[in-house]
Order: sequence, then structure tokens, then C-alpha cells
Amino acid sequence: MQPGGECARIISVLREKKRYLAETYHVGSIGIFGSCRRGEEHEGSDVDILVEFSEVPGIFGFLRLEQYLSELLGRKVDLVEKSALKPRIGRRIQNEVVYV
Repeated sequence: MQPGGECARIISVLREKKRYLAETYHVGSIGIFGSCRRGEEHEGSDVDILVEFSEVPGIFGFLRLEQYLSELLGRKVDLVEKSALKPRIGRRIQNEVVYV
């Protein structure tokens, strides 16, 4: 299933900023999952973003990235680091995520 509507816009914005994210925040890969990916988002939904870093950012770097993405996308972002996924939920997220 291809993402549409708001999800497609978010993917497009993230694609445009991919190089900047890599250079500034050391993002190795980034993708969306959750309600936006499934087309179940509603007004006020957050955006679930899965990220893998090329360099570990530390808590403040992680929070700065989450804040930047929230401002960039105009929605609250729930940022999840790929290495922090628990096995059961991680498999579901891995099957659902759309990388940009």
C-alpha cells in the first residue's frame, strides 16, 4: 500500500531534508510508520518516525532532532530509534515502515 495524502507530503519533506538530516543530526536512515503510514491519521495525530543514526547523538541531540522534525512537519513527532525497538513491536514496525 502506497502512502497518500498527508503521509505522502511528510515523506516528500523528509526526502528533501535527507542530506541536511545526515549532515546536521547524523541520521543514517529515516522512515515513517504508525497511523500516518496506515492512512489512519486524524487531526492532531502525531507522526511516528523511525530513525537510525550514523553516530550516536546523545539525549540532547535526539531531542533536538525530534523538535526540529516537529517544527518542520508542523505536527508532533514521536521519534523512535531503531536500535531501541523491542523484538515483538520491532518486527511489526519493520514490516510497516516506509523509508525515505
